[in-house]
Amino acid sequence: MQPQQQRLEPFRVAGLTARTSNRDESDPEAARIGFLWNRFFGERVYEKTPHRIDDMRLYGVYSDYEADAHGAFDITTGVAVADGPASVRIEGGNYLVFSARGEMPQMVTELWDTIWAYFEAHPEIQRRYRSDFEAYSGPDEVAIHIGIV
Repeated sequence: MQPQQQRLEPFRVAGLTARTSNRDESDPEAARIGFLWNRFFGERVYEKTPHRIDDMRLYGVYSDYEADAHGAFDITTGVAVADGPASVRIEGGNYLVFSARGEMPQMVTELWDTIWAYFEAHPEIQRRYRSDFEAYSGPDEVAIHIGIV
């Protein structure tokens, strides 16, 4: 898979946030991301979030990285908003976009495997580790945006 490069303007997402790490996510007892998404849908956060803008996509935002892929980070499940104190800022800049369609959640897991393999095969491309995000435009479609230098 060859990702598409896009330059994005900054925007904000609000919803639910948890702190985790890739190591925690590989342990079913410590994993938080699936729980956060279940809570997001169970509490219908997407309907109740104030200042929502006219963007029907749902977002999974990775931000506040401790260092790189081996450190802790925040995960926010949410919707795009105009502003708000409880929102996370998606940094503007260059992103590589990896897209897929298929059955959730295995399609997303497989796409992340593709992303890890892509960066292993292309060490000349440096990730920013500022903000990365998943944008869900439907129940079986995702575009994962990885910030690059």
